[in-house]
Amino acid sequence: MPLTQQNNQEQQLLDKLKPSRIILPVLIGLSVVGFMFWRSYQPGDLAPLGAAKLHWLLIMLAVLVARDLGYIYRIRHISERVLSWRQSLDVIMIWEFASCVLPSAVGGTAVASFILNKEGISLGKSLAYVMVTALLDNLYYVVTVPLVVWLAGDALYPHEALQGGLVATLKIAFIVSYVLVTLYALLMLYAIFVNPESVKRLLVRLFSIRGLRRWRAKAYQHGNEVVWASAQLRGNGAGYWLRAVGSTFFVWTARYLVIGCIIAAFVDVSWGEFLLIFGRNLTYKVILLIAITPGGAGIAEGAFPTFFGKFIGTPTMTNFVVLLYRMVTYYLYLLLGAVFLPRWVARVFSAPKTT
Repeated sequence: MPLTQQNNQEQQLLDKLKPSRIILPVLIGLSVVGFMFWRSYQPGDLAPLGAAKLHWLLIMLAVLVARDLGYIYRIRHISERVLSWRQSLDVIMIWEFASCVLPSAVGGTAVASFILNKEGISLGKSLAYVMVTALLDNLYYVVTVPLVVWLAGDALYPHEALQGGLVATLKIAFIVSYVLVTLYALLMLYAIFVNPESVKRLLVRLFSIRGLRRWRAKAYQHGNEVVWASAQLRGNGAGYWLRAVGSTFFVWTARYLVIGCIIAAFVDVSWGEFLLIFGRNLTYKVILLIAITPGGAGIAEGAFPTFFGKFIGTPTMTNFVVLLYRMVTYYLYLLLGAVFLPRWVARVFSAPKTT
């Protein structure tokens, strides 16, 4: 790739990650929560705050720290320990920041290979490592959904907050998203471990169909990335994959436990309800997957009461839980990203360039 074109692409990616980009999602999210408070507030609704269970708040903080440590361990392990612990911390913080400032449908993986490449990892390996994380994340969803559906059944859907037609629409969206994620995960498994060239040809032929041709060049590029990833990853042994799968299971389980911990800090929740809250994260995720705002700002806040309001009580307490949840899982990473990003840029762009 010509140096000027590469520099232009790097600048475009950095422009997407400017710390100033935190302003819009913060304004959107806080405006939605503020409106929800204004519409629902009644004197005395926040009384449960005075009886907050400190141990559940400490568990929530422990889960958040454990989740981030799990992410740091996972990226260091998947990158075959090329990254130091410090580099792994920087990568995860900026990756999380990218997920917060980009639309949820795009996510941080859009810039993750660029981040790894600037840490001194070759472009081919960077793409391979990002593809592994995406594949493992999808496989967690594929494996967990049937288990949760078996345990929770129809209670996964918020019948108490939605009319029958909307519940049916949510069910269809949930099933469609699960089928698509499963098909994509199986395709990537086949591509990486069996025959990457055939998957590349399939993608090119698929996007040669009239109406899809505008994405043919991107499909060809993605096909090449699959071939590179397969070449980089096929030689790894069972130990590599067991640790990668185990760390993925750990971080996503921790991620889905946060809401339950926050609710349990202010409301008495049975273990059955706690597990149901965990399960509803999977249907809640469907809304976030199609969100077009940065990090799902506004949409995540607005949809939260529909899925979890019945476990909390009053609308005002629900809105408080929404605010706390987004503070520790979203706004916190916007602030951390704004701190880590300038230091990371100064460090990696002063180092010798990689290819």
